[in-house]
Amino acid sequence: MNTSFERSKNTKVEWLTPPELVKKLGKFDLDPCSPINAPFYHARNNYTIEDNGLLKKWEGRVYCNPPYGRDLHLWLRKLKEHGNGIALIFARTETKFFFENIWDSADGLLFVKGRIRFYHVSGIQAGTPGAPSVFIAYGKENAKKLKESGIAGRYLDLKL
Repeated sequence: MNTSFERSKNTKVEWLTPPELVKKLGKFDLDPCSPINAPFYHARNNYTIEDNGLLKKWEGRVYCNPPYGRDLHLWLRKLKEHGNGIALIFARTETKFFFENIWDSADGLLFVKGRIRFYHVSGIQAGTPGAPSVFIAYGKENAKKLKESGIAGRYLDLKL
């Protein structure tokens, strides 16, 4: 799978979702991609890189902002198979990865208006990355939460 993305000298794989956005999506049971010594948490249970969330069992409603690197597709495939959660990734809608894990599998998408100002692991809000973002819902209840979240953007129902 080709996962080459635009790169710059400021490229990083950890972008923490602003907590105010995740709160609009409701409560989550698990965040399998939480940083070590996180400045805030998005779920009741959290796995870090030391836990290797890809190898652990996922239970309940999952929030997944995966590392933006070569293994991104593995995280989305696991969430797709789990079937209960919301992910946030760059909106690279034309990619093979997007077709294999999202277009025919997800229940809904929310394309975020503008660029999200993510956080550093230090807890300081950073600038915006070089791409637009999309929330992906797996499961009808998660699609409903996404649609009714109030997050500025355009919602698309994939299971009409």
